[in-house]
This record gives sequence, structure tokens and C-alpha cells, in this order.
Amino acid sequence: MPAYRRCMCAKSILSGLWGLLCAAGLLLGSPGANAEPLPPEKLAERIFAPMSMGAALNDVGVHELLNSGGAHAGYVFQTEPMAPLPGFSGSAINVLVVLDLEGRFLDMQLLSHNEPIFVSGLGEAPFHAFFEQYRGHSISDNLVVGTPYGDGGDGNGLVYLDGVTKATASVRIAHESILAAALQVAREKMGGLSAGPPAYPDPTVDEVLSWQDLLDQGLITRHTVTNAQVDAQFAGTLWEDDDPEAQDFPQEPYLDLWIADLGPRSIARALLSKDALEELDAFTSISTFDEPVLMIETARHGLVSPDFVRNTAPDWISVTQGGFPIALRDADLFVELADELPDELHEGVAMILRTDRRLGFDPASPWDVQVKALREHGMFQPEIGSVSLDVTHQTPERFFVRPTPPRRLSPVEEAVRNRQTDLIILAVGLIALMPLLYWGQSRLAGLSGYTPVRLSILASVLGFIGWWGQGQLSIVTPLASLQTALSGGSYAFLLYDPFSLLVWGAAIAGFVLWGRGLFCGWLCPFGALQEFAHHLGRVLRLPRYEPSPLWDSRLKQLKYVALAGLIGVTLYAPEHMDKAAEIEPFKTAITTVFLREWYYVAYAAAWLVLGLFVFKGFCRYLCPLGALMAIGGALRLRKWIPRRLECGSPCQLCSVKCQYGAISPAGAIQYDECFQCLDCVAIHDDDSRCVPLILAQKGKRLKPARDISGHPNKVA
Repeated sequence: MPAYRRCMCAKSILSGLWGLLCAAGLLLGSPGANAEPLPPEKLAERIFAPMSMGAALNDVGVHELLNSGGAHAGYVFQTEPMAPLPGFSGSAINVLVVLDLEGRFLDMQLLSHNEPIFVSGLGEAPFHAFFEQYRGHSISDNLVVGTPYGDGGDGNGLVYLDGVTKATASVRIAHESILAAALQVAREKMGGLSAGPPAYPDPTVDEVLSWQDLLDQGLITRHTVTNAQVDAQFAGTLWEDDDPEAQDFPQEPYLDLWIADLGPRSIARALLSKDALEELDAFTSISTFDEPVLMIETARHGLVSPDFVRNTAPDWISVTQGGFPIALRDADLFVELADELPDELHEGVAMILRTDRRLGFDPASPWDVQVKALREHGMFQPEIGSVSLDVTHQTPERFFVRPTPPRRLSPVEEAVRNRQTDLIILAVGLIALMPLLYWGQSRLAGLSGYTPVRLSILASVLGFIGWWGQGQLSIVTPLASLQTALSGGSYAFLLYDPFSLLVWGAAIAGFVLWGRGLFCGWLCPFGALQEFAHHLGRVLRLPRYEPSPLWDSRLKQLKYVALAGLIGVTLYAPEHMDKAAEIEPFKTAITTVFLREWYYVAYAAAWLVLGLFVFKGFCRYLCPLGALMAIGGALRLRKWIPRRLECGSPCQLCSVKCQYGAISPAGAIQYDECFQCLDCVAIHDDDSRCVPLILAQKGKRLKPARDISGHPNKVA
């Protein structure tokens, strides 16, 4: 190519690069969200009626949740102040969490984050949808992100949350942030909440119990309150004289309450008739998580008011455990007591109530029953007063089995397990490729079908590592690591994506063996895509443009400028890092497979179109990750490309044929620009193309051509 044409070509390429840089700069216009806690007044606006946010309960932003009557109903908090786990951007994912008093998630809202894949990749809709899965679940549940593992069973199964394809690491980090913050609130504010699966009746326990056994072993609890005792509780109030019967018969029982847990079948069989037991068995076979409780009242109080509706919560009775309310409802079951029970019980009012063990009720631990005693004062619009008549019941532990919770895998173990097959395939591929390049590069390069073999490997890299495995390395990861180093944070976020981490491991190992060539030449999905664009250009017989050596050298410095610029953004404007990293078209072309806003697609497509005419222009001239890889290549310990004394003088064939411009006119290899395509290795070993070998064969040299490098262990 004439010099003036090379100059004009270089100027055209530089102009095109400048245009692409400007397009990338336009993407910086909208800063990414910064994960900062919302002030209380803004947080309160996100609580939906009839609930509202109350006063702060501590100095890390935990607030009361109030119901429509202004009573304490739960907790409102943000994850960032309590669990600031760094995401891939280096900043935390901040989520609003609303818990009720039983530890159930009432609401979950994404407040802010800087995760690159959601900021300008997949969009935030999948991230918001992920958080919606928490509603209705409890912090007592074993919540995991990913596919099932372990054994399920009554009360001890895992609850699986669907992750977001292409963003598994980000959602895992968010999940761990939520659990860490929620459990911190539970420990500090909800100490009585069960932190694991509750006990449930042991079906293997089968004891024959008599009525006297029930009394002697405390399997049924009796609580008697006289009229005088109730009068004493109302003394000094507006209602102290509003129960004439209590004053006329002070020693008569006002409440005579009997309580038994019917979950253990031995107890149920001792208390119920045959027909009632059969109906209870049918109920528990369907409602496997419900614990049935028998209550009998034989005095004047009764169990429920005349307005009570069956199959609803009893209006005069409530239950707490560990200071926290337990949901109680009528089981709407037929109650007929066993004939052996005393007549006074048969004459009383009996009900079977139910409570759900999944909501925190532990039948093997003590629980408290509160019976409300009501009085009315006045005739037309009476004022209602009440006192609570309390009793504690506990069924012995021997009737229950407390399941051992399934060992919850660590986030890293979960991530590895969910990518196990992909990791095995990737590891096998790397184990096959790296030794082949180390010990068999000459045989590989000398294959008659080397180009199809190389393109097949690159197709696997593009399809499996890139589009399927989402293992495209990005400058975002080292920049996030830099942010973490500056802030003194944790590098745990790197472990949430073991697939990419394995590619990083291979690339770093490649630094020592080959410099940047292993990753840039063999393992980069976008690099493979650019190489396919080059071959497509040749198939279409499009002209190929190459800058002059001078302009080629100048253009190659742009990637270091881009890297320095990104480091500057990381240090001085980290909130813009996710946008600045869009200088890489990787997210568009590989991560989202071009399913993005048009301007991102246009930017990535422009590089591929340019690749039809200029060989791997982005990789050679602007890739900031390539610049970092070139710097990392300084760790290289050997000169792995064979050279001869004649290379460069007089032979220039390898230098001319090198599409990367990585061989100087003097014949020296510039390893910081070498992509390990092996074209020069193929020429070096081919006696039909290597000029020194051809001359030696023709007898034009007295001595055979000498190889002066290329020993596998030769130190550079």
C-alpha cells in the first residue's frame, strides 16, 4: 500500500475511533444510581397505606411499621446501612425491606444500586421482579437463589427464588444483603422469632394415655379464675361494679379453661371420640403445617362471643410465644370428647383451633394463652373495658421431632453448584487448550487445517464462554476491585461468579506463560466475534485497510488512554463508572446479545462493521481490558515464539504477515501486542514459506538456519 494511502487510511481510522469515543462519551450523560440510604422522609413515602412508618428504633435506620390504628405492626429498614455488601460496581445494593412482627416480608423495593448489568444492560425490570418473590415468605424460611438441592420435607424444605439470567452474581449479592440485614433486625428487635424450622409431631411416638396420665404429665393444662379474681383486676376502673354476678358469687369460677395440643396423636386419641379423631386425622393429612389445639371452657365466660364467625380468629382468645403473636383460627372441626373424660368437660364449650407452624409457632416450646374478659359500662353506647386472663401451656418435647435444618450452602457454594456443569466443561476445555498451546503449539500451527481448527475453538469461546456462560471478562471487575481496595471492603463479590473467575484464573496464569496472548487471542468472546467479522470481510471480498506502522503505533496508545480515563473515573467520579465502562461493547454484544437500547447496539455494531475492513480494530486500539492485559503480560517469564538469526534481516515475512503489527522490522516480538494467533509460528516451521529454510534447502547457505529462541523454558 502506498505511503499516502496508508496515511489517509490511518487518519480515517483515527477519525472513526474519535467518533466512537464521542458516542461512548454521550452515554456518560445519565449517571448511574448511587447506592446511598434514603432519608426517613423519603423512605416514609414508599410505605403503602394503610401502613405507615413510625419512629426510628436505632441509629442504623430501623423504623417502626404502624398499622392503620397507629399500633406497632413490624419494622421498616434499608439494607445498605446494615449490610453494605459491595456489588460488581463496588457500591452496595440498597433495598427497602418491610417485615411484620412474625418476620414475614410484607414488601421489598429496590432503592438504588450501581450494578452494570441492570443499569444499562437488561434494564431494572428483572431486578424489581426478583425482589417481588420475597413477599409472603419469612426470614425463618431457608431462602436460596438457584436450583433445588438437598432433601425436602415437612417444615425443613428450602424455598427457591428464581435468579435473573445473565445477572446471577448481582442477585446473589442482593439476596445476601437482604438476609444479613433482616436477620440483624430479627436478632435485635424480634428475639423470640424462630430462626429455623419448628418442631412438628413425631409420628413414631405412640403412647396409650389415660385421663389421669394427661393430668399427671401436664399434657392438659387447666386454668381457673374466680369471679373475685376478675373483680380484683377491674378494681379502681370504670367497670369495677359492672358485673353483679361476680359480686354476688365471688368464689364461683368465672373461667375454667382446659388446653391441650392435639398435634401428638397419643394426646388426641386420649381426648377425642373415635369419630372426632378420624375427622382430625383427615384435617391434619391435608393441612400438614397446622397444629391443632383443643380448648374447653366449663364456666360462665365461654370461648367466643355471640358474634363469632366460624373458621375465623377467636375474638376473646389470643396466643403469643416468646412475646410475639401467633396467628390462631378456628379449625371448624367436629368436637366430641372421649367417654373417659369427666362429665364437667362434656358439659362445657369445646373448640379445636389451629395455628401454622410455618409462621413461627413452635409446639414444643411454651406458649401463652390470653383470654379477654370484657365488661360494659352504660346502657345505650356502653364503654367496653377488658382485662387479660393469662395461662401458659407446654407439651413435652418427647412428642415432637425437631428437624435438622438443611445445611444452607454458602453463597459461593451455591454459585458453584448452580454452575457445576458449565464449570466442568470450561475446566476441561482449559485443561485441553493450555497444554496444547504450551507443548504443542508448533504441531497445532502446522496443521493443514489450522485456520478451521482455530475458528472452531473461537466459535466455542463465543458460544459457550460468551453467550451461554456469560464469561466475558470486563474492565468493570478490576475497576470494582480497585474501588474495594480503596474503601477497604470485601472482595467476596468476585466469588459470586465462579465461571468468570475461572476464566480470570486462566488469563492470569497465561500472563506468566504467554503474556496477554492466551486471553486476547483465545478466550475473549468479543475478540472471537471481531475475528469472525474479519473473515466475513474476506469472504465478501471487502477491501482491508491497515494504518502505517507509525499510525498503528500511535493508535495502539489509545487503549492506555482509555484505561487511564476509566481509572480516573473510578477514583474521582465512581458514580459514573458503570456508564464510562460502556466504552467496552462487551455487555451489548455478549452479555445481552444486542438486546439493548439502539445507541448501545449501534456502538457495538459499529466496531464489528469496522472489523470487516480493519483487523480487530477495537482489540488492538481501544480495549481498556486489553491494555490491562498487556500490562499484566509483563509477568511473562519466557520468549515462547521461536526466532532465527535471519528474522528481520534479511527476512521480513513474519513482520509483514503479522496482522497485529506485533513484530518489529528487526524481527523482535512485541509480546504486549501479541494475540497468540500462531501465524508466525506456522511460517517459522514451514520449509515452503520460511525464507531461511528455503535458502538452506537450495544450498545457498553453508550452514543450516539456526533457531535462536523458542525453548519452552527460556527466560525472557
